[in-house]
Amino acid sequence: MPELQARSRSAAPRTDRRHRVTAALTAAAPALGAYAVVRAVGLLVFWASASAAGKDAPHLLGGRWDSVWYQRIAEHGYGYTATLPDGSLHPDLAFFPLLPALERSVAELTPLTVQGAGLLVAWTAGLLAAWGIYAVGARLHGRRAGVLLAALWGVHPTAFVQSMAYTETLFTGLAAWALYAVLRDRWIVAGALCVPAGLTRPSAVALIAALGVAAAAVLVREYRTAGGHGLLRRNARMLLGVCLAPLGWLAYVVFVALRESSPFAYFEVQAQWGNSIDGGRALAAFIAGLPLPAAFGLCAALGLLGWLVFLCVRQRQPLPVLVYGIAIVVVSLIGSGYFGSRPRLMMPAFPLLLPPAVALAGPRTTARAVVTLGVLALGSAAYGAWTLLGAGPP
Repeated sequence: MPELQARSRSAAPRTDRRHRVTAALTAAAPALGAYAVVRAVGLLVFWASASAAGKDAPHLLGGRWDSVWYQRIAEHGYGYTATLPDGSLHPDLAFFPLLPALERSVAELTPLTVQGAGLLVAWTAGLLAAWGIYAVGARLHGRRAGVLLAALWGVHPTAFVQSMAYTETLFTGLAAWALYAVLRDRWIVAGALCVPAGLTRPSAVALIAALGVAAAAVLVREYRTAGGHGLLRRNARMLLGVCLAPLGWLAYVVFVALRESSPFAYFEVQAQWGNSIDGGRALAAFIAGLPLPAAFGLCAALGLLGWLVFLCVRQRQPLPVLVYGIAIVVVSLIGSGYFGSRPRLMMPAFPLLLPPAVALAGPRTTARAVVTLGVLALGSAAYGAWTLLGAGPP
């Protein structure tokens, strides 16, 4: 009898967790459905365009550009360096390890090729990211805003990348759930989620900074109101989460340093790819070198971006959410790398979409929301098909 009671007590928490997950998934179902629909529009338009052009759609999604580098790492590990015609070197150490590790694991456990595994990971991560984005939006502004936030992320101008074997969906999913954990005061969970995020993309520094700034604000506020006695003890879980956050990113930087026998090897590798921090000088020079209409168009796009940042500040977004969104934008703009990738690099900054999501979430805006999402979905799909059928990388 005591054994039966013990088993019952141990089964109860598992049942409760299962019920909570089921309830959360049920609540998120409209957001996941809306996200799936708008992404399906993008895929259908692209697939039809690829068929009309006589091109292999799966290869275009999973077998070109950065996807090839990740798949090579998944199959052979690190150690490959491409030599360009001008003699410059591109080592594969510029690519973070989590996606290729997942690709290799999925390929070993399923009949899929590494390329197919990359697409499966990216598409699954896209749904998990949409769920996390919905969770953040719903917690801050209600379920309707959360649904629209996830759908708007699915019609981002570069949303076609969410269907490619790239790292953006995986990173965005980890970041969204980490921010949701912070909003619920689950700092250790948030820090733990930052670890794989730091093994996914270098832009994890934005997420790490968001946790650090938010924690610092909490400590300052408590110090002013309650003094310093017991301050660290009261916030031990928060501080542990903040200490966990950078471990993934640091682990990869240390790995590259040890492999290359140089403490700054990771930054040297990035410089070989032309990716260095210059404070935006390269961006300014790029704009100055464009034809006048193109320069005006790019400046208008940057103006829209600045307006969205202003709206986020005016919306009084919680500090970790606000810092994360702005930091992603800043990190994406102050480097000297390939400028065609800047919109893609900013795609994880989903908090920028909170103001329009809230604006569309009013009680009498259903028709406007549907029309807006439809137009944006078609525009995003057309741009995605045009980009994927082109020669240059996104």
